[in-house]
Amino acid sequence: MPVFKLSEDLIFPDPSLAEEDGLLAAYGDLSPERLILAYSNGIFPWFSEDEPILWWSPDPRFVLYPKDIKISHSMKKILKKNTYRISFDTCFRDVISNCAGVRKESGTWITNDMIEAYCKLHNMGYAHSVEAWYEDKLVGGLYGIIIGKCFFGESMFSIMDNASKAAMIVLCQRLQQENFILVDCQVYTKHLESLGAVNIERNKFLEIVQKEAKKIFQV
Repeated sequence: MPVFKLSEDLIFPDPSLAEEDGLLAAYGDLSPERLILAYSNGIFPWFSEDEPILWWSPDPRFVLYPKDIKISHSMKKILKKNTYRISFDTCFRDVISNCAGVRKESGTWITNDMIEAYCKLHNMGYAHSVEAWYEDKLVGGLYGIIIGKCFFGESMFSIMDNASKAAMIVLCQRLQQENFILVDCQVYTKHLESLGAVNIERNKFLEIVQKEAKKIFQV
């Protein structure tokens, strides 16, 4: 299938038209309205500094159901000892900047424009961060978007062992308490598989996400 070139109109092609690797469209912008529309339809941006904005909707989709979070024996010890203090939404810009920073050498999709776009979403109440602290130093965390009862994970970082794992576990425990359905992990990673993430069909994923979006936006 061809990769669709987006115009200024706020519209995306059907995710089922994505290429085999999940690439759906290119160009457009990172306005809050377009980003919210994208996530509400199971689409996310992922591109490098020297590329146009690329939009993806992979099949299968890698997700983590909060109730199925796996906590290893070693992580239970870390959590019991309160090795890391976990907080929510206290320093969003620091978290996303750290996520970008730890990937600079290998290349990062978290460009300056991306940082500013997601900080806008944070100010609007859509983007959220989870922070892991050690002796008042930020040592790990993650950020993502919330639409309805779905958390769309974007990136995580850790500069101390298991800091990001601790942040993810505490996040899932909180999401479970608040009856969230899933955490979108986008594509497979061994790290998230160890925490309980699994692949599901894109159609099943979209059914859940679009239903939650309709509850919020009445579309």
